[in-house]
Amino acid sequence: MEMVLLTALGVGGATVIGSLLGFAFKKISHRFSDIVLSFAAGVMLCAAVVGLILPSLEYGGKGGFPVTVVGIFCGAVCLNLLDRIVPHLHRLSGVDQEAHPSQTEKLNKVLLFVMAIAIHNLPEGIAAGVGFGTGNTGEALTIAAGIALQNIPEGMVIIAPMLAAGMSRSRTFIAALMTGIIEVLGTLLGYLAVSVSYAILPFALAFAGGTMLYVISDEMIPETHAHGCERGATYSLLAGFALMLAMSHYLG
Repeated sequence: MEMVLLTALGVGGATVIGSLLGFAFKKISHRFSDIVLSFAAGVMLCAAVVGLILPSLEYGGKGGFPVTVVGIFCGAVCLNLLDRIVPHLHRLSGVDQEAHPSQTEKLNKVLLFVMAIAIHNLPEGIAAGVGFGTGNTGEALTIAAGIALQNIPEGMVIIAPMLAAGMSRSRTFIAALMTGIIEVLGTLLGYLAVSVSYAILPFALAFAGGTMLYVISDEMIPETHAHGCERGATYSLLAGFALMLAMSHYLG
């Protein structure tokens, strides 16, 4: 349990680290952001497939394939429903909007932007926690590392919009901290869920994998291919995938 708690703090803390970097580098180029985010997407893609979905098939036994498929789609549908409630990150950032809304409207959009990230952090935290349910600590840590890598650039990009909307530095940091705390709670929730009932482990692993695949396909890849750096983003994703594959092979 101590390892799970430390991992939860590490995963959530990665967002805070990213936010501190965001204070240091208020103006982050799209190219740099796309490369880092694509690398994180590659890491998460490998973690979702190798660390969650394949173990789901393994623990499900001969009849586990339908459970895994249902779990993947349930995870994706869950985030799809959340996306209907909370607008997409690229729409909320206001970067592509030609109009210049009032300060109050801008602040409302930024707060929705932060809320969207917080909501997406919950299933990511659950994925990190569920990984420990397999009993393979090395594999669970590689999954958590992949999620943490993704949280750093995410934490970086939420700072500038809040500061530009007129929020104080202290309130901005608190908002970023809350998004990290959501992920800590998600990690503990995922671990406790599979600890209570080992029978739900195959479904829980597939569900967590489905949420990660949804975030990668619906949010991360489109975002990294929207600013003219598609080739670099693609190779960066492959590099992230290869790194996580190596970690899973040698450390798992």
